[in-house]
Amino acid sequence: MHNRLANLRAYFPAIAFFCGFLWDALTIGRSVAPSDLWILSGYLAGAASILWWLGHRRHALALTASEGGAQTAALSENPSPPTFFRSIWWERAPFLLLQFLFGGLFSALFILYFISSSHLTAMVWSLGLGGLLIANEFLDDKYHRFTLTWALFGLCAMLLFNFVLPYMVGSISMVWFYLSTLAGAGLTHWLRKYTRGCPGRVAPVWILAAMLAVAYPLDLIPPVPLVKRDIQVGRNFEHVGDEYRLTLEKSPWWVFWRELSTEVHLAPGERLYCVSSVFAPGGLSTRLYHRWEHYDANRGWLTVSRMGFGLFGGRNGGFRGYTYKQDVPAGEWRVNVETENGHTIVIHAFTVVKDAPPEPDMTTIRGL
Repeated sequence: MHNRLANLRAYFPAIAFFCGFLWDALTIGRSVAPSDLWILSGYLAGAASILWWLGHRRHALALTASEGGAQTAALSENPSPPTFFRSIWWERAPFLLLQFLFGGLFSALFILYFISSSHLTAMVWSLGLGGLLIANEFLDDKYHRFTLTWALFGLCAMLLFNFVLPYMVGSISMVWFYLSTLAGAGLTHWLRKYTRGCPGRVAPVWILAAMLAVAYPLDLIPPVPLVKRDIQVGRNFEHVGDEYRLTLEKSPWWVFWRELSTEVHLAPGERLYCVSSVFAPGGLSTRLYHRWEHYDANRGWLTVSRMGFGLFGGRNGGFRGYTYKQDVPAGEWRVNVETENGHTIVIHAFTVVKDAPPEPDMTTIRGL
């Protein structure tokens, strides 16, 4: 029995990792709820408390060592409590709890950023967070290194505040991203300063803050807390109640992996509509833009028009907006849904064919 428990113990980190990630994926879903941010803020506060306590404990052990000599120092660094459970708590429990809290933060942040990522560079950023989530499972014996733990704490604080501050003020202006990044790095700096002995170094946190500040204007970071829900391009636009309806073309039967075709057949003079649905937290008000681009073989993607519309948060199904173009030339097209400051939410590519629209059985009317 003891051997079986010992063998099972080796799988505990993997089991905990997948269970925690599955729970976050199911509970966070495709939107950002206030309760999610409250829970993650609680995780961050818990990690801050443990780091503060560990710093005070290390300082107390250092004082004991200096007062009692080398022998006392050895006893202090390797205490022999009277019971097994007290030994586990003293040596391992704080670091395991810290690993759990960081794992929970990275798991939730990975999902939050992933659901806000709909283009390649943002996906790469989100996958980087996924890499940190996996790496956290192998750092259980490294958390006594305070420079590393301050860096992880600072990164979590900055990324979480990037969600929380825009959520609170109802704006995704660039200034709130920089202020929230500064607040996360500043919190880490302040916490280390007021931890006895100031263990470790906090310089890596400011390096991470500088990297975030450079990555944001380059459109490498998703425009959180906005989340893409749907985007379609089609004909015969109708606004019925609170639903937008478009006529879309079905994929040929042999393209079984895709329901809708990437081609749009337009008759001469017919309008082409783009309808997008984006989730935003309640209280957030901004403008989004549809950037229509046409591909030129010699000059690449050329912007044909950039049309905007208002976005008001709080609708679980996402806020809908639409734009249209008439007399659209044939060829490759794409529509970028962007924020006011040019950050990409989603890119939808399609091909326009100047031909008679397909038969009714090859089209479908979809509500958005």
